[in-house]
Amino acid sequence: MHIEAFYDYCLSLPGVSEDFPFGEQTLVFKVMGKMFALTDIEGFESINLKCEPVRALELRASYEEVKPGYHMNKKHWNTLSTTGALGDELLFELIKHSYDLVVAKLPRKDREALSP
Repeated sequence: MHIEAFYDYCLSLPGVSEDFPFGEQTLVFKVMGKMFALTDIEGFESINLKCEPVRALELRASYEEVKPGYHMNKKHWNTLSTTGALGDELLFELIKHSYDLVVAKLPRKDREALSP
């Protein structure tokens, strides 16, 4: 996956904004102010995504490119290699999964604001 595809896909999701809260090298995507994806923009070798805990363990067991979230809560976050065998289709699916997990925890009013 190229950083442009990652960037464009994240911003295409409703209510998403970008931020650099950890310095000018770490790009963070948020939905309604809640983080769901981040990456190092200089190397773009991996992305951190939120994941349902059981699925996170399954992905780690199935793909060597999926590791516990680097500098994140290991139960809820995965670090995925963008340079390995994971295809773009799976990466897009996991980005959407991360986004959906965060949206599901938002107050009802915020969730409704995201609906068309």
